Amino acid sequence: MQQKPLILVTNDDGVSAPGILHLSSIAVKYGDVVVIAPDKPQSGMGHAITINSTLRIQKTNFHKGAIDEYSCTGTPVDCVKMAVNKLLPRKPDLVLSGINHGSNSSINVIYSGTMSAAIEGSLEGTSAIGFSLCDYDINADFTPTTSFIEKIISSCLKDKLPQGVCLNVNFPKLKADEISGLKICRQAKANWVEDFEERQDPYGRSYYWLTGKFVNFEPEAKDTDEWALQNGYVSVVPIMHDLTAHNYITHLQNTL
Repeated sequence: MQQKPLILVTNDDGVSAPGILHLSSIAVKYGDVVVIAPDKPQSGMGHAITINSTLRIQKTNFHKGAIDEYSCTGTPVDCVKMAVNKLLPRKPDLVLSGINHGSNSSINVIYSGTMSAAIEGSLEGTSAIGFSLCDYDINADFTPTTSFIEKIISSCLKDKLPQGVCLNVNFPKLKADEISGLKICRQAKANWVEDFEERQDPYGRSYYWLTGKFVNFEPEAKDTDEWALQNGYVSVVPIMHDLTAHNYITHLQNTL
C-alpha cells in the first residue's frame, strides 16, 4: 500500500493559534499531519535558533486529525529542526507554515518567523510553503483561504519544488467572492521607515518603542506581491535562502 505524504505543520503565532488550526484542518486531507509549533507567539523572530538555553517539547491536543502534535519552547526554526532531526519518523514530504496573522509580503519575509520556518524546510530539501493573511485580528476569518491552500498543497505534492526554493503566499483581507484570483509575482521593493519613540516609565527612566510606516517604493509595478494584494489577488512568490548578489560577482572580480 502506498505511503501517505508526511506533512509537517508549524507557525510563529503558537500551536493553538486560529491560523494554524485552520491550516492543519486542510492539510489532513492530503496526508499524515504532524504539528510542531511554538508554545507562545514568536512573531518577528526571523531565522533565530536557540543555542544558549534548553528546548522542551510537550504533547498537545488542539489539532483534529493530526497523527501527532507538540508545542516547543523554541522558535519556529527550532520547531522544524526538532521535527526533522528528532520527532518525525522520516523526512517530511511537505512543510507548511502559518497561517500567519498579518502580512509577510515584500521585505517582511526577512523578519518573519513564519517564512523562516518554511525556508528551513527548504534547506532540508523539502517542498515548503508559508501562508499569511493580511489581518492581525485574532478573530480573523481564514475560510476564504481554503480553496487556494488546497490548490497549492495539491500542486506542491504532485510537482515538488526545486531544491532550496519555497513559496511565500499572502492572502488579502477579503471575502471569498471578492478575491480576484491567484497571482505569481516577485517581492516588491519596499521597506519600513522606522522610528524609535522615546517614552518615560513611572520612575522617569527612558525606554523606546519601535514605530514606523511601511513604504512601497514601486506602487505602480504590476508584477509585485504588494500590487497583487492591493488589487485583491492572492500573491505567490517563490523565494530562496541564497542571498548572493550574483549579478555583482563579475564586477567585484574586476575591481578587487
